[in-house]
Formats: sequence, C-alpha cells, structure tokens
Amino acid sequence: MSGRFPLFGLALYRRRRMLVALVLGMVVFETLIVVIADTLSPAQLFAGGGRTPPSAFRAFSGSSGDVSIASYPGLLGAGLTHPFWIAIQLTAVGALTAAAVAADVESGTIELLMARPVSRNRLLAERTAAVAAASVLLNLAATSTVAIGVALSPQLHRAVPVSGVFAAGLLGCAFTLCLTGPALAVSAAGRRRSQVVGVTIAFGAVGFALNFVALAWSKAAPLRFLSPFHYYTPGDALAHGAVPWLSAGVLAAVGLAGVAAAFGLLARRDLAP
Repeated sequence: MSGRFPLFGLALYRRRRMLVALVLGMVVFETLIVVIADTLSPAQLFAGGGRTPPSAFRAFSGSSGDVSIASYPGLLGAGLTHPFWIAIQLTAVGALTAAAVAADVESGTIELLMARPVSRNRLLAERTAAVAAASVLLNLAATSTVAIGVALSPQLHRAVPVSGVFAAGLLGCAFTLCLTGPALAVSAAGRRRSQVVGVTIAFGAVGFALNFVALAWSKAAPLRFLSPFHYYTPGDALAHGAVPWLSAGVLAAVGLAGVAAAFGLLARRDLAP
C-alpha cells in the first residue's frame, strides 16, 4: 500500500474494470432514454387513446404526484428510476461496501491490515470514501448524459431545464448515500460479503416494491414513507428545476446514520475470522 490514502485508492483500483463497465452501461442506457424521449412523444408511449397512466406509474417516473410519466420530465425521470439504473447503483454499492470490512473478515486478510499502523476508523473511512466516489461517478455519468441530450434537443430543453437535470443528479447522490449507510453497517458487523450484497439488493428491491404498492393501493399508502423511493423523486426535480431538499435531507440522514452505526459497530466487534 502506498500513497496518502492507500486503502481508498486500492478499493477503487481492485474494482476498476467493474466501475468502467458500469459507467459505460449507464451512459449507453441514458443515451437510449434521451433518444427515445426526443424521437417519440411520451403521451404516445404511456397515454395512448387519451387514457391517463395509472397512479402507480409514478413509481417509474420518480414523482411524488405532480409529474406524469407521460411527459418529458416523467420519461427522463423513468431513466433515473429504471430497474437497470437501480441495478447498476446496487452493484456498485453492494460490491464496494462488502469489500469495506466483511470481505476481509471472510478471507482472513483483515488481520494483515490491522497488523499495519492502520486504525479501524481509517480503514472504514477510506473505504467509505471509495463507495462515495463510485456513487458520485455513476450519478455524474447519468446526469451528464441526460444534460447533454436536453441541451441538444430544443423540445426537451423547453420541457426540462438543465438545472433540473443536475438537481436530479444531486438527489441521486443522496439516494445512493441512503443505500450505502445501511450496507456499510452490515459490512462492519458481518462476516460474509454475501450478507452485505444480499441486504443491499433487498433494501433496493423491497423499497421499490413497497413504493409501487403504496402508490397502486390506497390502503397501503402510508407504507410509502418507509421506502427510499418515496423520497427519491428525480421526475419532480427535472420538472421543477430544483432539488427537493426535504426529500434529499431524509435520504442523506438515513445514509449518515448508517455510516455512523458502521463506525460504532466496527469499533466494538471482534475481527477474528
């Protein structure tokens, strides 16, 4: 290990091929969404025959209720809440948080790390920074692609301000922080990387399903407050050109609480495999 922040650099270097593939996949996917939005009217895709899309479709456009998926902000927002987008984010968060602590405990290499003059806090801090850097990189790739598409298309630019695209990107960073915190806590307490990956996937998948059910079934509406996807509303950000700070604050608070819990758990646990 060399350099000022060796664990940070090593965490990203070991997964450089995965990160490059994820970034390229994100760029290609968002380019496809922009091309579809620029070529076909959202109303033709989702509101044929004058029918209004069901309210549950708001789960796919990333809206709290103001933005329909049968609109340019809604369609572009769908590209930022699509299962493919979610899968890319979960892959990065799951892989890097699993490697933060649990993977080294599972393989027995944690004792070698601790034998060096590296504190537990520094170990977790640098690897947390690596997860954050990967998340920002992926959100920047998606945001930049959509922003370029909006800037180059007059009809998209009339409906979606560029400031809204970057607001959606900032909200995306808050969302990935919300996923990262609990995953890091599990990694700090767990002994298997599969535990961390499983919790990360479950958190994302169950959260999306919960939000969808809450929007589709009025009796289950209160459950939407338990889902991170209720607060992650890129469609609203795209339409209004501003960050919904309350929602971003909730997402960030959950993530930071998870990170704080991870440091507390790591400080007290036995690192023997």
